[in-house]
Amino acid sequence: MPSEIKEIAAVGLIPKEAPLAVQKRKNPITIGLPKEKSSEERRVLLTPEAVGLLSNNGLQVIIETGAGKASKFTDQDYSDAGAKVVYSSKEALEAQLVLKVDAPDLEEIEQMSLGACLISALQISRQNKEFIEALNAKKITAIAFEYLEDKVGGMPVVRAMSEIAGSTVMLIAAEYLSSVNDGKGLILGGVTGVPPTQVVIIGAGTVAEYAARTALGLGANIKVFDNHIYKLRRLKQLLGQQIYTSTIDNLTLTQALSEADVVIGALRAEKGRNKIVVSEEMVANMMHGSIIIDVGIDQGGCFETSKMTTHEDPTYQIHDVTHYCVPNIASRVSRTASYSLSNIFTPIVLQMADLGGPEEMIFNYRWFLRGVYTYRGSLTNAYLAKRFDLTHKELQLLLAARY
Repeated sequence: MPSEIKEIAAVGLIPKEAPLAVQKRKNPITIGLPKEKSSEERRVLLTPEAVGLLSNNGLQVIIETGAGKASKFTDQDYSDAGAKVVYSSKEALEAQLVLKVDAPDLEEIEQMSLGACLISALQISRQNKEFIEALNAKKITAIAFEYLEDKVGGMPVVRAMSEIAGSTVMLIAAEYLSSVNDGKGLILGGVTGVPPTQVVIIGAGTVAEYAARTALGLGANIKVFDNHIYKLRRLKQLLGQQIYTSTIDNLTLTQALSEADVVIGALRAEKGRNKIVVSEEMVANMMHGSIIIDVGIDQGGCFETSKMTTHEDPTYQIHDVTHYCVPNIASRVSRTASYSLSNIFTPIVLQMADLGGPEEMIFNYRWFLRGVYTYRGSLTNAYLAKRFDLTHKELQLLLAARY
């Protein structure tokens, strides 16, 4: 038999093994990364490393020159990774999938392609009726990344940015407690023989967790308030030590605020706008020179005296209490934040490409569907419809109509 096989092989009758065919994408998605217009926003949603991975998977990334500069990523970094660097925002905005951190303005929406997909922050407190109407006029499917969920019901973008904001917020407080910034002249924490700094945290979510870790590490005394007992219990378990916790009631909270050097507003609304839990009267009762940092200002904040500020002009005084109400605290550490965001969106974009586009993601994954607020010319978010007096369509009905 061996001799017979050799004879057959010699005349070429035994087929050779063929390499497995690699399936090429028929219509690869084009991804646009326009430069953020606002000088306040320094983050970018895809790092050069992420662009390299997407390019190797057959996707075309179009990035506007300078889009990564504020996060210390150069055009050359992106070009070497396979991106096409363009010199106008229009070219990046014309992509099928536009990735932005800040929500686009009306001019940017006008430059987008008809029926494109937008993934960006919604920043609900800053939007108006014209913004929604402009998206619908271009039949854009818009997805707010702060509403996106993961497969287990978590909110990955909110979680990641909250971790960064919570870790950063105490460093901000330390800046404004110092005499250099005309603060109270206190060290954030404590030293031998000197009473520790008093920190009040309103909310017991991710921001509170990381702010508390930092404050405890520095030696501060902290008090945490939240109306969800399970969140307070979870926080105590995560921190691994006994801390003061309380539900939110006016008497206890007012007393804690009157003794606080730093107050962190870390409440996040599950739907719509935050509720005010600290009145102006309570702020007036605080010690002069104290600091309020309202992390949830992008959802309206939880202090009656809060109003949105910028990185260029971050603070103001009311009742001799310093207020810091910058909505995008994570932008202070833009490179770290960009890597964190890129780690979230790179697999989402790859998954989207495998399915054939953004629309298939919406139909196949409920966790992705959660972020959609406009779909092909229709507003699908009930809260936005009520706020701006617009009609909306339930996305579930639109999905049903597809079949």
